[in-house]
Amino acid sequence: MRKTAAKLLTAAALATSLVTIASGTALADPTVVPGTADIVGVGSDTTQTVLNQFSTDYNAYLTGLGDTTSPRLYSFDATGSTTIVAKTGTTAINRPNGSGAGISTLEQTSPVAPIDFARSSRAPQTGDQTTDIFVSFAKDAVTWSATATSNAPANLTTANLKGIYDGTYLTWGAVPGYTGSAPAAVIKPYLPPTTSGTRSFFLKAIGVTAVGTNVVTGPEENEGTNTALNDPNVIFPYSVGHYIGQVYGGHSSGTDAAGVLGLRNINGLAPVTAGHTINPTFANPVYGRTLYNVVRNAEWTAATVKGTALRNIFGTSGWICTNATAQADITGYGFLTIGGCGSTTHI
Repeated sequence: MRKTAAKLLTAAALATSLVTIASGTALADPTVVPGTADIVGVGSDTTQTVLNQFSTDYNAYLTGLGDTTSPRLYSFDATGSTTIVAKTGTTAINRPNGSGAGISTLEQTSPVAPIDFARSSRAPQTGDQTTDIFVSFAKDAVTWSATATSNAPANLTTANLKGIYDGTYLTWGAVPGYTGSAPAAVIKPYLPPTTSGTRSFFLKAIGVTAVGTNVVTGPEENEGTNTALNDPNVIFPYSVGHYIGQVYGGHSSGTDAAGVLGLRNINGLAPVTAGHTINPTFANPVYGRTLYNVVRNAEWTAATVKGTALRNIFGTSGWICTNATAQADITGYGFLTIGGCGSTTHI
């Protein structure tokens, strides 16, 4: 995997990243059909809410400048109607749900999908095209979650999680170190859909290449409102940043809420600080992850209206990485700002 050098955020930008979000309320899917020149994205559930806020704030920023001609920014949620019309005059496409689905849609060549970026909560991986350029913008972490009445312990080690998800440990009593009151209870490990970036990141972090036959796939990632998850023996991976945004940032809506689930510790580390931010020690190289927006290389580097717009939004000197409101959006939605914002990587 190759990376370009990234410009570090200035001290002023870091200082302003904590300012209060004073912009309009973010919406879900665009309330208008984006124009053919607009910058449109799909994909990850984890970052859909902060991208919605980016859309609201960036478009307001352009309007405030008196700019009526530059492409606007829009983002479609991971779930909703079965199909979406991404741009004016285009045919409806199936709504991509998850990082993998968003990236696959971006890679579509016949015909080229009417989208310009894919939200991704995972890094490049085998199977991605070399023309996919992953542009970083924030940091997240992933832990596991359970109900308040769970039979699970408050803490599991990486080895515990690996044994649970590869099918080695089927009951709580089989998990080394378990001292709870339900050793005979059967563990119910759940995972989001296979297109989920959170799923692929979590399994890689715990070292599982093939899940056990007892693992259930299905619930939407980062939603504790699914009734199947309201079980004392269920555990489910969860984005720490998205959870913070839901629970402490007030960014819950409908099924996109923590519901019955709460975050649990890994290796003795709590994922959330007392100040309701991602614990930077927990967000280590194993359980911390960079968040990306993925673009097509040919468009990213082009001296065109679209190429300029992509760089002006996502690049190292772009709006997301340098604008105080954008940086506040990142922290306001539960994530961490990063010094390498706008850096690029690919397979």
